[in-house]
Parts: sequence; C-alpha cells; structure tokens
Amino acid sequence: MDKKTIVTGVIGADVHAVGNKILTYALEQAGFNVVNLGVMVAQEEYIEAAIETKADAILVSSLYGHGEIDCNGLREKCNEAGLKDIPLLAGGNLVVGKQNFEDVEKRFAAMGFTKVYPPGTSIDTTISDLYKILGVK
Repeated sequence: MDKKTIVTGVIGADVHAVGNKILTYALEQAGFNVVNLGVMVAQEEYIEAAIETKADAILVSSLYGHGEIDCNGLREKCNEAGLKDIPLLAGGNLVVGKQNFEDVEKRFAAMGFTKVYPPGTSIDTTISDLYKILGVK
C-alpha cells in the first residue's frame, strides 16, 4: 500500500507549535507521510504543498481562536488550483469564545470542510476518520 500523504500546519497568524508536532508524530506513527508546514501557514502554502506532494488530504489546525476566519475560502482556492476533491479537515480551538460546536461544524461544512473537530478531540479520532476518508485499512 502506498503511504497516504497529509499536509498539515497551523493556519494564519497562529504560532502554537507543540500540538502541531504531536499531531505530526501521531500521523506518522499511524502510517501517513506527513508534510508539516509548521506555524503561521497561509492558505496558499497548504495548496502549493498539496500540489507539490500530490497530497491526499489537508489537515488544518488552529489554537488561537481565529481558525474560522483563517479557513474561510480555502475550499474555493483548492478548487481553483485543481484540488477539487481533496479532503479538508480542521481542528483545535477554531472560534473565539464558547460556541455550540454543532453550529461551528455547520459553518465549516458550508465552507467545504470534510471534517471539523472541537477542542480536545483525540488524535485517534482524526486518524480513524482519515483512514475512512482515504480508504486505508
């Protein structure tokens, strides 16, 4: 089986690096090839990396609360770049304040995201979802 490639990083002006490193390690241990773009990643950087590496999915993380703003328009840019079918996943502390996660999930789905995760989601959940989405295992 070919290893599936996941592009990951922390979007926008966010500099939270520790979770990103843990995520990368867990994904690698789960059998994925991970292209970690680090912190303060622009939408265009995810797209360029996904094209360059022929990535199978993009996994966006954000902890500083502005993920929803930073992720807005990513699906459209992916579509324009020829990545129409690439799964988009997002997780972390994506919005400011205490909001009903079902509402947040609906907004991300409307923005074209495949899956979105609330704060505190186990990486095992994300890995399991990636296996299903990408037809692995």
